[in-house]
Amino acid sequence: QRHTHAEWLKFLRKIDRETPKDRTLHLIADHYDRRKSPWDATHKHPAAQEWLTKHPRFNMHFTPTSASWLNMVERFFRDITTERLRRGVFTSVSELVAAIDAYVAHHNTDPKPF
Repeated sequence: QRHTHAEWLKFLRKIDRETPKDRTLHLIADHYDRRKSPWDATHKHPAAQEWLTKHPRFNMHFTPTSASWLNMVERFFRDITTERLRRGVFTSVSELVAAIDAYVAHHNTDPKPF
């Protein structure tokens, strides 16, 4: 699904409003090739770049190009999200970490390749 830079900015503003101002934030995004489609990379749009420059607590990190091995990681994150985290209620970071650790421990009792 394609998103616009306006949706990206709306998302960033929501994160900015809903997180403590003293926190440094790290966002991970796909690394698109602007030479192929300049507007696919909504996070690279001039308006988004200007917003990020004015909000230095937001640190962008991009996945490397030609990194097909990351598809396996994405599948793992999808699985942990659908099987354990979605619809979960975590009242603290430690509860969230405990849920993730429990999922990983259970997953590792009978590991299977992706």
